[in-house]
Amino acid sequence: MKLIAPDDYLQFRCIAGDCRHSCCIGWEIDIDDETRERYRTLGGPVGEKMTTAVADTADGAHFVLGEGERCPFLNQDGLCDIILQEGEGALCQICRDHPRFRNAFSDATEIGLGLCCEAAARQTLTREAPLNLCVLEDDGAAEECWDDELLVRQLREQAFALAQFREMPLSQRMECLHECFGPADRSLTEWAALLMTLERLDDAWGDWLRKVSDTSLPLDSRWDVPLEQLLCALIYRHLPGALDDEKLLERARMCLMLTQLVQAMFAASPVQDMDTLVDIVRMMSSEIEYSDENIFAILSSMDSWCYNESDA
Repeated sequence: MKLIAPDDYLQFRCIAGDCRHSCCIGWEIDIDDETRERYRTLGGPVGEKMTTAVADTADGAHFVLGEGERCPFLNQDGLCDIILQEGEGALCQICRDHPRFRNAFSDATEIGLGLCCEAAARQTLTREAPLNLCVLEDDGAAEECWDDELLVRQLREQAFALAQFREMPLSQRMECLHECFGPADRSLTEWAALLMTLERLDDAWGDWLRKVSDTSLPLDSRWDVPLEQLLCALIYRHLPGALDDEKLLERARMCLMLTQLVQAMFAASPVQDMDTLVDIVRMMSSEIEYSDENIFAILSSMDSWCYNESDA
């Protein structure tokens, strides 16, 4: 079994107190059973606080959010008191993993960085070299892949090759990808209208959606590489989901749509710098990638839209 990741994966570092959008605010964090048992034995200030900072329910334990939906262990400096007093090893599984995600194949586990984290988004968007996967671990065990797994990898490699063909402008690469995976299911303004009907975490996301236009002015070519990195990061993360829902082409088109949506939002921004692009990508990821319901709604809409057009 292998562990596979982008080749800059190990460079990631949490920016802790410098983070403008802390993952310790606004998220109800579940605590795995093993960590919950350890927390019961802690002494000192952290152990004492655990008696009121953790709720135990029939579905498991979670931290009780405080004022402003802050984790009770997030101090005023934006740092975690559990880490400061007990070390990183005392974190629950979710807090240890975030913003990492995993996808499982028969012969490998793929790991990557979720773009809802501004540090991960910045690392991804500012990477100059094309996304390249590498083997972090290999126990030597040879497992055989299923045909559907091979198909996902084959299509993903094809998508990477087209997306990273820098001899062409990104707009032409997008057109080539649509030729391979199917035409756009809707216009960008129609997608924005649909996304407005879905669950939203932040009102600012609605503001960005309202800025989307089908006639956005073209961006300077210097933004081709950051947007290519976004597209490849989405392809890397989301195509393996087809092993569960069998929506391989729909997922490929979703990655294209989300990239083009971010591109249109960025083009509509009065300020076009890396900070702005990072913030748009971070918000898109939080609102879409981390909501199974919203992903399902997008993929289902693609199904019905394609069917209605062919049925007409």
